[in-house]
Amino acid sequence: MPTYGEVLRVPGYLPVFLANALSMWGDYIARVTIAAVVFERTRSPLATATALVVSLVPTFFGRSLVGPVVDRFPYKHVLIWAHSARAVCVLVLVVLVGTNSSLWLVLGALFVLEMIGGAATASNMVLTTDLFEDRHLYARAVGLSAMSEQFNQAVGLAVGGGLVALLGPRTGLLIDFTTFVVAAVVVFVVVELRPVDGARGKGVRGFLRDLGTAAGDLARHSVLARLMALSAVATLAIAAPEALAIPIAGQHGWGGVLMASPIIGAVVGIVLIGRRDVHDQNASMLQLAIAMPLPLLLLALDPPVWVVAVLFFASGMLQSFMVPLQSTFALVTEPALRGRIFSLAGAVAVGAAGASFLVAGSLAQATNPPVGVALSAAVCLALLIGVALTWPHGHVRSAVDEAYATPATRSHAA
Repeated sequence: MPTYGEVLRVPGYLPVFLANALSMWGDYIARVTIAAVVFERTRSPLATATALVVSLVPTFFGRSLVGPVVDRFPYKHVLIWAHSARAVCVLVLVVLVGTNSSLWLVLGALFVLEMIGGAATASNMVLTTDLFEDRHLYARAVGLSAMSEQFNQAVGLAVGGGLVALLGPRTGLLIDFTTFVVAAVVVFVVVELRPVDGARGKGVRGFLRDLGTAAGDLARHSVLARLMALSAVATLAIAAPEALAIPIAGQHGWGGVLMASPIIGAVVGIVLIGRRDVHDQNASMLQLAIAMPLPLLLLALDPPVWVVAVLFFASGMLQSFMVPLQSTFALVTEPALRGRIFSLAGAVAVGAAGASFLVAGSLAQATNPPVGVALSAAVCLALLIGVALTWPHGHVRSAVDEAYATPATRSHAA
């Protein structure tokens, strides 16, 4: 496999990578800031989990509805406008939080902020795919991006929590504003303007028809549909530790450690799986996914908080199956449909995450936080086994061979 250094030396990738990292820092700072405001006013674990859901639900609609937009306009323009609009939304949040406005207004502004982010996420995925003609380099870049996302999530959560405690929520939101402005400037200066490809319907009807066609293509595709189902089902066990880490920690002061444990584990898992050939990565995808919820089942025994941190770390390591899943999904998708397909798949993932937060929060409310995580993991495991029983092994192997074939191999096969 190529090294991370080779990935970062691809022309145009490093500044885009850094700008995206800054944007993610700000994004997580905003989320934890608003969640902290909600918890301070309500003191309810379910209300705090619901605040996180509110940051995900609009992303679901944003990604599902903006898919055709990404395929209709150059992604450079979409990224600039999306980052700029999100910066304006953050300024509105600064005013609302600073004036102690109603939580409904705060959550409404957060809703708009995250909805606009759907366009930026899909456009950035298409941009990254276009930057790497060498698909093995692209697979390595997906791993680097996933590792960066985990690291940036940890930084955003830690910095956001510290800023709320030390300087107040407005400071965190102003930093968020700066990250979006910087990201827009970097895209304007660095990203090459490329015309869009493929046929597109005209007008509003054509827009909706394109969206429906992409949804049908995605649902009928033997490989893409199964990859998407595996990702969505696994989200239940991935989201539960994040949703319930603070309630599990209670008054012990371990909230930050528990939230960071699965993230650090995921980084370690990504580094380890990134050392393997892409075919080996894809071959182990299903086994890693099924193993991922197993450590979380032990929370039903109500272990000490430090043991919970270890179990969260172990489960996080096994989340590394998402790296080959994401890279293979992107490469199997037809280039002219990537904006729409990426957006729809992202919408499903975000919707699954939002539902998982609510399920975990409800189970914890009915029992207790550790049992809530264990029950979420048990349901996830049962669903994963169901996906495994109908897994199209032959189709997946063929898709992987074709996606990662070198240009010379493709020409020889043709």
